[in-house]
Amino acid sequence: MKRLTAPLIGLIALALPLAIALTYLWIDPALAQTVTEAEPATTSAHADLAMIGAAIAAGLASLGAAYAVAMVGSAAVGALTEKPELLGRLLILVGLAEGIAIYGLIVAVLILNTV
Repeated sequence: MKRLTAPLIGLIALALPLAIALTYLWIDPALAQTVTEAEPATTSAHADLAMIGAAIAAGLASLGAAYAVAMVGSAAVGALTEKPELLGRLLILVGLAEGIAIYGLIVAVLILNTV
């Protein structure tokens, strides 16, 4: 079985929250049309779906970022043992891998902003 590389995991972790957010935005107008003053349960269901979507977006992005940082970090430590002058460049690579979690958090905040 072929191992997934860190960039592929990062791409998946970035694509999943965006797909969830776009699906939520696509469903949102249909939910907004069904909400009336007589049906407060629909509003509660709308908020529940938003909370679930935000949790999935932040959680999966964090898992993807953790895997990417583990792969990039271990490779960076190996490279640093041979060439210590690469520290600055390798820190940038680890920071880029960690940025995936920030993207998931931003998507989660955007979803929760609509509630």
